[in-house]
Amino acid sequence: MADQPKVRTAEGVSEGRWRQGCAEFRGVPYAEPPVGALRFAAPVPARGWEGTRQAVEPGPTAPQSGPVQTRRGGGTDWLTLDIGTPDPGAAGLPVLVWIPGGGYLTADASDPMYDPAALAAAGIVVVSVNYRVGAEGFALLDGAPANRGFLDQIAALRWVRRNIAAFGGDPERVTVAGQSAGAGSVAALLTMERARGLFRRAVAHSVPGVHLTRELGERVTWTLAHRLGAAPTAAALAAVDPWRLADEVTALGAELPGPYGEWGRLARIGVAVGPVVDGEVLPESPWTALGAGRATGTELLVGHTRDEFRLFSVMSGRAGTFTDEEARTALDLFAPRPGGADAYRAAFPRATAEDLLETVYSDALFRMPSLCLARANAAAGGTSYLFELALAAPAFGGALGACHSLDVPLAFGTLDSPNGVGLLGEHPTAAARAVSRELLRAWTDFVTSGDPGWPAAGPDAWTTRVLDADSRTRPYPEEASARIWERHRPTPFGLGE
Repeated sequence: MADQPKVRTAEGVSEGRWRQGCAEFRGVPYAEPPVGALRFAAPVPARGWEGTRQAVEPGPTAPQSGPVQTRRGGGTDWLTLDIGTPDPGAAGLPVLVWIPGGGYLTADASDPMYDPAALAAAGIVVVSVNYRVGAEGFALLDGAPANRGFLDQIAALRWVRRNIAAFGGDPERVTVAGQSAGAGSVAALLTMERARGLFRRAVAHSVPGVHLTRELGERVTWTLAHRLGAAPTAAALAAVDPWRLADEVTALGAELPGPYGEWGRLARIGVAVGPVVDGEVLPESPWTALGAGRATGTELLVGHTRDEFRLFSVMSGRAGTFTDEEARTALDLFAPRPGGADAYRAAFPRATAEDLLETVYSDALFRMPSLCLARANAAAGGTSYLFELALAAPAFGGALGACHSLDVPLAFGTLDSPNGVGLLGEHPTAAARAVSRELLRAWTDFVTSGDPGWPAAGPDAWTTRVLDADSRTRPYPEEASARIWERHRPTPFGLGE
């Protein structure tokens, strides 16, 4: 089109492009590149520019770690946003700020799975955030603020508050949303003083129960630095190439189940770096802060998939091979103490070793943190809406079940994205399309009005929308696990724990 969309923000004029009736602006900086003198520093607001800045190409991702990465290279302007809006000339449209997930090791705001077109067509301004991950974002370093990835997200939310009206959005109607590590970020933002007033509602899919104590965070940093022949300080590690550091995080994660077994639960999930309960940026875990009344509840849409852990067992090639000993170890490490391991065996008397392992991993890593967040938010005066995705993915002959991350292409309506096709096939079933329409509509209604279309959950009835070929609203479906965790909250991973 001859006339491409332009907006003027506080920093300058950006020119995007029209696509599928949506005005897209990509790679818009919200903070200065965190390299050189700004490496491992808190984010610094982006400087302004003269003239018109082209905003049609994705911004580069921060250095990625882990077995599944998105893109490598492309520059150092890691702190950028992608914005999709149905009408830059509008006023007062609701806003969804999306925080991508990826185990706190990867994040790519421009992943086609997050295409904003369907949500924009429903009248929502969508903002996707690139932020620092892995060691750049979460390694606990002497001489640097902790949880820099969370600080980046807060900087992005401040940019949204300052500039989103230029894209047709209402800064008073912002919903922050994420899945997996993105949902863990949302949970942290709910209770962080620095984020107060920057959003009105929250959406959290598959909230991970993974935080590190300071002691474990320090041990991770010491180990990384020792492997690189450097001191465990921001000044020393700043001399290491960012992608070299990211690769070392990948290598350490792959080795965790071996010589670093004293790292307890962290070793079992193979993720070396994650958010640290540092006492300042993240003073305490979200569940504790909300449960103790030190944070105020909000309007929260939260849920999980039925078979969270199945994705990891299938993709690692371990499905069908887990042993009795591995199940015992999983129960000993991840079931709540005291007595959780025996409680699982009593609650699931006919379960195989693999069934028990998958259940306790699904519960401890995603399902129970999500439920506990809903409970804690309600106890803190908020309104919690629960869901569970029960629709099974047809990939791998149906072996994935209703697995981790299946809900993302369904919610965005991106069934034809590479990840959507990988999970749902090139020709999604009628049931998958119906669930996608329902979940996308639930998001739209919640972001717009605070009501996804089913009753709120509460102490008297943990009402849950179960999304499937025949969706229905019913009592929480994982009641056996919920009873085991009733008096427990996710606790930070510590040395030997």
